[in-house]
Order: sequence, then C-alpha cells, then structure tokens
Amino acid sequence: MHACLKRVNREFITNSSLRERFGIEGKNSSIISRLLKDSLAAGVIKLQDENSADKNRRYVPYWA
Repeated sequence: MHACLKRVNREFITNSSLRERFGIEGKNSSIISRLLKDSLAAGVIKLQDENSADKNRRYVPYWA
C-alpha cells in the first residue's frame, strides 16, 4: 500500500520513507531493510534504478 500511495504522489519508497510510515527509529533501519528485501523477493516492489547504490535505492510497485 505504501508503494502505491507513493507512486500516486509521484514519489518513491525509500528506507527512510518506510521507517517514517511505521514510526521506526533510524537505529533500527535493519528491520526496514529486511522488509524491503523480502518484498523484492516476493515481487511486490521493484527497484526504480537497478544501478543505484544500496544507500540510494528507491523502489516502486511491481506494476510501475
């Protein structure tokens, strides 16, 4: 749902945007990283740019 809402607003999912949505502190960013990795593996999101550095990754819904 977060990916779809971001897409409608012409934005991207990032680790920090997802942390903000769930109210998770920066020191616990590994939780969000694991969630993003699992979502990629499940095919519900995809990388906006395959060549981006890990720190600058942006995600979009699989259908975008």
